[in-house]
Amino acid sequence: MKILVRAPNWVGDAVMAIPALEAIRRARADAEICILARPAVADVFSGQPFADRILPYDFRGRHRGWMGRRRLIGELRAEVFDGAVLLQNAFEAAWLAWRAGIRERIGYARDGRGALLTKAIRVPREGEIPRHESHYYLELVRRAGWIESSPLLPAIRLHVSDAARAAAEAALRSAGARDGAWRCAIAPGASYGAAKCWPPERFALLADRLISECGADVIFFGTPGEKEIAARIGSNMKRRAISLVGETSMRDLAALFASCSVFISNDSGAMHVAAAAGLPVIGIFGSTDPEGTAPVTEQFTLMREAVSCSPCFLRQCPVDHRCMTRITVDSVFMAARQIKNVTKDIFARGPENA
Repeated sequence: MKILVRAPNWVGDAVMAIPALEAIRRARADAEICILARPAVADVFSGQPFADRILPYDFRGRHRGWMGRRRLIGELRAEVFDGAVLLQNAFEAAWLAWRAGIRERIGYARDGRGALLTKAIRVPREGEIPRHESHYYLELVRRAGWIESSPLLPAIRLHVSDAARAAAEAALRSAGARDGAWRCAIAPGASYGAAKCWPPERFALLADRLISECGADVIFFGTPGEKEIAARIGSNMKRRAISLVGETSMRDLAALFASCSVFISNDSGAMHVAAAAGLPVIGIFGSTDPEGTAPVTEQFTLMREAVSCSPCFLRQCPVDHRCMTRITVDSVFMAARQIKNVTKDIFARGPENA
């Protein structure tokens, strides 16, 4: 049997879909499982045990536009898949699977695509399943009859090879990270919009305090499109941080994070990758809902100030951004220092006494 799984487009959503992908792997242990994903998600999923192959959906390149879609359909048709599980919600996902001639097409009956599915699954109603997005993907697999019940969510993990860890450590050392230093990875951006972002000036103040008061190596991460925000932060800092903004690939991100000590960010895809790489994560939430999209890990510290208009899920704040501006530098710094102290205490006592 040969199964195609259409992954969600956003990196954070894709990481939250990993429990569903692992359930598919267990349910169809003898099948060849191929994941169709946009390039960033394809890079995150590369080398993971829940897939035999990753098929990149190059929507800005060879698969762009009408002719690109036709090319992708031809490539999928040539694979001769027996079934498709559509974790992505869009109409296009079902249309591509239908045009590729995949006999069994499983997905939620939404976005007008029910007629293109051979097994159209009813979307869960409010309160039927836990609110976290990982349960939404798992419920699709359960309602398709591939698993009997949705398991309790374990911590989501990405496999990071020894070779990838060694390469990441070498890259960080080359960038100026010190051997044995407490490394604070910070990702100040968020692809969905500015409403999700803590002010750059506060990230600058936080980074200065982490360096001066904790002796930390602060390392900024981000996409090429976030270089401007990184420059704003750098210009407001008194201390020197390391910036890898726009200089890392998504394929290397989990290994780079695994070589750090703590991760601090807005609600973003990078936050989910860092948590899945095993880092303690401090997540700064404002316009979004942590009950639905917090990282699935026991090592998560939520920074949030409840205001009447949050969560609004808007890209831009129409008022005064109070959900973010009420989160103080001191509160985030204290959370980071607490993690440092706990980690130091565990190492001091030794793992046998932890």
